[in-house]
Amino acid sequence: MPDDPSSDPARDRMQALMTVCVLAVASLAIAMLGATPARVSTSELMGHARSPGEAAFVASHRGDSASAPENTLPAVESAIAGGFPYVEVDVALTEDRHPVLMHDRTVNRTTDGRGRIAELTLAEVRALDAGSWFDPAFAGTRVPTLEEFLDVLAASESKALIELKGVWNADAAARFASAVVARGMERNVAVASFDTRTLAHISTASSVIYRLAIFRALPDDVVAAARTMGVRGIVAKDMAVIARPEIVDELHAHGMRVVVYTLNDGAQWLEATALGVDGIVTDDPGSLNAWQADASR
Repeated sequence: MPDDPSSDPARDRMQALMTVCVLAVASLAIAMLGATPARVSTSELMGHARSPGEAAFVASHRGDSASAPENTLPAVESAIAGGFPYVEVDVALTEDRHPVLMHDRTVNRTTDGRGRIAELTLAEVRALDAGSWFDPAFAGTRVPTLEEFLDVLAASESKALIELKGVWNADAAARFASAVVARGMERNVAVASFDTRTLAHISTASSVIYRLAIFRALPDDVVAAARTMGVRGIVAKDMAVIARPEIVDELHAHGMRVVVYTLNDGAQWLEATALGVDGIVTDDPGSLNAWQADASR
């Protein structure tokens, strides 16, 4: 092609440099957007806000603890095989800050060992028998790590409600979030805690992971408390919610969800469902499923 008589080499070089700069900025912006996935929505993870009388989702407490030793992989696998939408487990930190599935502060009740979980190393915890107390058929079952639990969960269609026991610092929260992200589970996990600091550290570590505040006794203004804690729902004792049924509608009006624990019989299920709670944590998920099926007929 012939030369453009109006071309100015210096001007052309400047325009080319500006174009490169614009493209570089745009590429960086796209990369940053791609690295920050959209926050999981409440409806995506917890479903729509239930109406009074509508079936709540079922969360199997500590795995399927009616069929296998609580907070072990056999219990988790049984819950998943049962088709329960949520597997609820507890995760605590060992002395060397490794997350493992354990509810109590000590290992005394659910293993053949003794001592506080926070004063035992991962190696010491992993050496314990976490199954014989439940049934000799589970002898030799180990206390699972968080990573082992997530690997089992990732191979299923179930979601997890994970209670973080005690106080977690920023490093522990970051490692937790990294384990979840590495398995592509950010949109399938809800984290719950009594501790405001722990929830704040999880929020810093991941803007995607869904967070719930656990309450034994409800604050005067539940919505304000939930907003202050940066959560999008609560987990509460059923009697606390029954005593103040209006909070279900209040939380729903602000896009939040209500989960109650730990309900194990038809009378409790009926009371909670009548309020329109969104989730029920139970030790007997199979019976709750059957009860809901009968109630819907």
